[in-house]
Amino acid sequence: MPANWTKRTVWVLAVSVIVAGVTWVAWPNPIPVDLATAAKASMQVTVDDEGKARVRHVYIVSAPIAGKVLRISGPRHVGDAVTADETVVAVMQPTVPSFHDARTHEELKAALSAADAGVSLAEAEVRRIEAALTFARSELDRAVTLARSDNISRKALDKAKLDVETGEAGLASGKAQLEVRRSERASVAARLAEPTGESGTTPTCCIQLRAPVSGRILKINQESEGVVPAGAPLVEIGDPRDLEVAADLLSTDAVRIPDGAPVRIDGWGGAPVQGRVTRVDPAGFLKVSALGIEEQRVRTVIDFSEPAENWSRLGHDYRVIVHVTVWSNKNALTVPVAALFRRARTGRCSSSATGARGSRRSNSANATTAWRKCSLAWPRATEWCCTPATGPPMGLRWRSGRRAKGARRKEAEAQVTPAGRRLRRLGRTRGGATSERVFPVSYVCFFGCSIG
Repeated sequence: MPANWTKRTVWVLAVSVIVAGVTWVAWPNPIPVDLATAAKASMQVTVDDEGKARVRHVYIVSAPIAGKVLRISGPRHVGDAVTADETVVAVMQPTVPSFHDARTHEELKAALSAADAGVSLAEAEVRRIEAALTFARSELDRAVTLARSDNISRKALDKAKLDVETGEAGLASGKAQLEVRRSERASVAARLAEPTGESGTTPTCCIQLRAPVSGRILKINQESEGVVPAGAPLVEIGDPRDLEVAADLLSTDAVRIPDGAPVRIDGWGGAPVQGRVTRVDPAGFLKVSALGIEEQRVRTVIDFSEPAENWSRLGHDYRVIVHVTVWSNKNALTVPVAALFRRARTGRCSSSATGARGSRRSNSANATTAWRKCSLAWPRATEWCCTPATGPPMGLRWRSGRRAKGARRKEAEAQVTPAGRRLRRLGRTRGGATSERVFPVSYVCFFGCSIG
């Protein structure tokens, strides 16, 4: 008999342990909850995009004529200081003659031969005139001698003088014609000459280009020596202390930016600095993004509001990130972004809960004023909240159903108390305790539950 009771006791204990273990395993785990404070804080809505710092006024030194510019990057470098009308930033020289084709070469050779013949003809003409002049002078001497003894008439003497004077004028004309022929030959010979790569190096043959303003060299477009056409840019000069920021914003964002909107500038490697919008261009332009998407952009110009010492390390064409403020509120209700998401405006307030198997309960109530509908994004459940524009937040209730072997249901409550203004969800655990978890501060943000 004692042995039977012992066996029964052992079996009862064994069954009890098994049942307790199965119950322990099947018992639903407590749901971790998050806790955060709904408080008043300052909030801003910004348009963020990349921009670049640039010198406000950039002066480009260009070539006044076509020619060969000497190397610039040797004596001058980017960042060198220049003085207006004093510093020589570039020197230009004339170019060497260009090559000509075979037909042009033959034509020039023929023209040179013709010029040689013209020179020979002019020289012969000069010799003929010189011989005639010599004879005329001898005739004049004889006529003068005979006129002293009255052996010739006065007319014959005058005729001899006229022949001498005519011969002298003809000789001068012949010599001038010879010089013309020689110059024509030199011109044809110069055109026929092949390029040698040499050009004049005397100071009178060169053009010195000086800086138009005082500042620093921002860019050297033509660093090495080379031939440039008229109007080619050579050097860019500006004052790096006179900077502004230019950002190409989407046109849908640009229309929301008011004049003088505050801007926070960061992402340039230093501490954030403050600025202000000075101009939004009235015309946009098409820009293709890196993904090949065509976007309509608008150039927005921003000035710095802080002293130059705070952004002195910035330079021309440096990359920055701009945050243009389009809306701000210093007394906005802030709640976790993970707990709320936007819904459409409505005059009715609804509350619903969804269980694990999709069961849903809902109720609604008429609102006397305009409300903005929000939703608490808790796991396996959804709560819609309606908060009036003034007064303390309303109490929020949340319920989720979960069936465990068709016999167990858990209840939880989400509430916002007027005193503590805290969002909390309480879940029942095995021992009756409550599991809570605090939101990180970085997850707290504003979402308008009040009338906007």
